[in-house]
Amino acid sequence: MNPKTLSVLQRVKLLVKALDGAEKTNEALAKCDDAESMIKVLLSASERLNLGLTRDDLLKTPPIRDWIWYKNGGALVTVGDGIPRYQQDKNSGNLLYIGGGLVIALLFIFGALTGF
Repeated sequence: MNPKTLSVLQRVKLLVKALDGAEKTNEALAKCDDAESMIKVLLSASERLNLGLTRDDLLKTPPIRDWIWYKNGGALVTVGDGIPRYQQDKNSGNLLYIGGGLVIALLFIFGALTGF
């Protein structure tokens, strides 16, 4: 069976399975300084396995998508259409958003000081 005829998710699963125990590839991934170098290693592994995965496939398909975001220092949590939470926040024009619960805590403190 030609792996390229499988869905992207199935091909990513094959790549992940192949990476399990692949000592040289795992060492190369561990030594990557950033996500771009990690993507190069993963694309090379995909090519060796004849999976035909693209950069876009790796960036959009879990769990590799999450590994790449983690390597970039990003959040692993996604909301809505699969855009990482940290990217949603960067694109937001609302700079008042600081983090979960902080606004509520500030409102509570303000209420306590003013007698509400």
